[in-house]
Amino acid sequence: MILTTAAAGFAASAGLIMAIGAQNAFVLRQGLQQMHVGVVVAICATSDLALILLGVGGMGALVEHAPWLLQALRVGGAAFLGAYALMAGWRAWRGTSGLSVGDGRQHAWYKAALACLAFTFLNPHVYLDTMILLGSLSTAYAGSLRWVFAAGACAASITWFLALGYGARLLTPVFRNPTAWRVMDASIALFMLALCITLLVRPFS
Repeated sequence: MILTTAAAGFAASAGLIMAIGAQNAFVLRQGLQQMHVGVVVAICATSDLALILLGVGGMGALVEHAPWLLQALRVGGAAFLGAYALMAGWRAWRGTSGLSVGDGRQHAWYKAALACLAFTFLNPHVYLDTMILLGSLSTAYAGSLRWVFAAGACAASITWFLALGYGARLLTPVFRNPTAWRVMDASIALFMLALCITLLVRPFS
């Protein structure tokens, strides 16, 4: 029963976290550039773990009954994604990203950390997925099994961010070509812009 419950938590979390999102796109880019990957992975995984545990502990109900909080995050997240889309579009236009592949010393670690925190906590979906949805799913298990479910969900988060951040370097030979980086940045710009518009035109109720 314990293994089955942990596997259910792992599968539920993996299904949510592996969906393409702004946070994943950011982690992938950092991994490709090999810039402060450890810091980014640690922040993403730790944040996910905290939110999952809060959701299982019942905090998801608070978020669910505070629509003003999600609305504030919606506006802030849209503004941040819009700004990042412009930055990525500018990089794609200039075509200079490919020059920084593999050099993790070009940017201060705290800049990557702040961007990572913004991608994580300014996204309303992270609260809906981790705190509310996973928290709700955990209620199907009685007593301590809820925390076994949470442990499985946390394991999925850690596994995913480690694989995404450190596995991205396998694609480094491809992205030594500046053209590949221009395509990557242009795709990120369009993706972030689409998410920005989605947040603005589809408010949470």
